[in-house]
Amino acid sequence: MSETKPTVIVRRVKKVQGGGHHGGAWKVAYADFVTAMMAFFLVMWLLASTSKPERAAISDYFRNPSPLSGTSSTPAPGMAGPGGASTSMIKLGGATDISRGTSNDPFDNRQESVPEAVRERLAEKQRLETLKQDLQQAISKSQALEPFKDQLLLDITPEGLRIQIVDEQNRPMFNLGSAQLMPYTQKILLELSHFINQVPNHISITGHTDITAYSTRIGYSNWELSADRANAARRALLEGGMEEAKVARVVGLSSSVLFDKANPQNPINRRISIVVMTRDAEAAAQGQDAGLPAPAAAPAGPAPAHP
Repeated sequence: MSETKPTVIVRRVKKVQGGGHHGGAWKVAYADFVTAMMAFFLVMWLLASTSKPERAAISDYFRNPSPLSGTSSTPAPGMAGPGGASTSMIKLGGATDISRGTSNDPFDNRQESVPEAVRERLAEKQRLETLKQDLQQAISKSQALEPFKDQLLLDITPEGLRIQIVDEQNRPMFNLGSAQLMPYTQKILLELSHFINQVPNHISITGHTDITAYSTRIGYSNWELSADRANAARRALLEGGMEEAKVARVVGLSSSVLFDKANPQNPINRRISIVVMTRDAEAAAQGQDAGLPAPAAAPAGPAPAHP
């Protein structure tokens, strides 16, 4: 019996040369991305939370961060003198030396260089914005004013804060063709008088009508009617406690300045406009140069009727 030889099976396995791990290149790229995003959001936050002068001061500070003396047009005082980095904390607006209690903030220097008239105008604008917000809140909360919120229009104009009381189809401010205030219009004006007294600004009161002529009296037109209505509003404000000297101007414009020009008979054209005036508008109303301080306005008498 012949001897059986074992069969040898050779299995060839293709060996794939592994590259191992792919290294940390992706981690570096990801870290760069995260850093860039963090820097982006930091810049966006600075843009949103700082004013233009503050951003300019920050830019000035970082334009020359070297600890060596430099020639920066806006020096940042430090150990190495003008143009070098500051030795103290960074405050919005530039470098400061808090330990000495004195400010070297470039923003402070800018503030000092701003003319007094400009600062007064900025403060005045802020007062009018605050008054507008207070009025809007009062209208939404007041039981006396809330039913008439659709008839009270507030906006800021170049002359100041304008408060317009407009007619509605079924809720006019005055009796038809007369200057007799409706009871609810009287309430509105009484409420407004308290808010107008909160600011030192003078006011102007203007009466407007639509194009419909109601009067049958000879020589009495919408010019006289609008002026009489403006004076009726003035008297109601005084009854509410507004200071008499705050009135700088009372005029009637008839239908010459329509709110809705497309529909001259729209009830909204019949309105009383009360403007809490800016300093420049006060000066213009009193026939003075806008750069000069305006004296206290004399009580307004009846507005002259226009021909």
